[in-house]
Amino acid sequence: MTRTDKPGAVRSLTQGAKARIAIAAAAVALAATVWGVATVVEPGRHPRDGNASRQSDDPANPGSPGSPQQVPDGLTHDSESGRDAVNITIDDGPDPQWTPKVLQVLKKYDVKATFCMIGPQARDHPDLVKEVVAGGHRLCDHTMDHDVRMDKKPLEYQEKQILDAKKLIEQAAGDGVKVEYYRAPGGAFTPDSRRIAAAHGMRPLGWNVDSKDFSKPGAAAIVNTVKNEIRNGQTVLFHDGGGNRSQTVDALDQVLSWLKAEGRPTGFPVRTGPSS
Repeated sequence: MTRTDKPGAVRSLTQGAKARIAIAAAAVALAATVWGVATVVEPGRHPRDGNASRQSDDPANPGSPGSPQQVPDGLTHDSESGRDAVNITIDDGPDPQWTPKVLQVLKKYDVKATFCMIGPQARDHPDLVKEVVAGGHRLCDHTMDHDVRMDKKPLEYQEKQILDAKKLIEQAAGDGVKVEYYRAPGGAFTPDSRRIAAAHGMRPLGWNVDSKDFSKPGAAAIVNTVKNEIRNGQTVLFHDGGGNRSQTVDALDQVLSWLKAEGRPTGFPVRTGPSS
């Protein structure tokens, strides 16, 4: 009887063990699935420090899971349209007087630009934000207050300036349109501000050619500055906000005419490629 019972006991033990193994295997599979989702490198993500797939909810520490980061945090200057292309970028709007005129010039030459907008300006002029988007242009976060000394301010201040503006711009744009770039006022980037932007899907955007239109030196001077400095790189800075931009409108028309005559295409700054 004892011998008869032992095989049954062994069978019972084996069945229990199998059940426990099955449960353990399911738990392992579930964990692998969760971590697999967390560690998959999303399309277009740029590997950085061998750990690009593990981003962070903390903008100052993008090294652990949970962040929506999809772009590198290095400054971009190159163009998606190739090495000969020029990126036209427009800052400080939208402005009810000058943004429509800038859009008219861009449409005249069938050129798409990147508009770096101030949060409250976008909030106050949602119709212009929508018009920019409808024209096939892209949006860039230019902070809430255009504080050119924000690189001297605490991390919390930088984060609020960037993320509050992003929210206002996207609310004004509507229809799920996303802000794709971040440009610091006056170029006051910091490692933290770049990481904050990238962690929220915005590629930090620099420039190579400052048209100097902000100082209103005259349309001819603006055009000459662009022509003389275009060898420095592919991204040109103009303004549609911050005051009277009649010189900018005239100069932009002349610059785009010149680029067309030179056979230079225009495009958008790269979002997922390496820094330039």
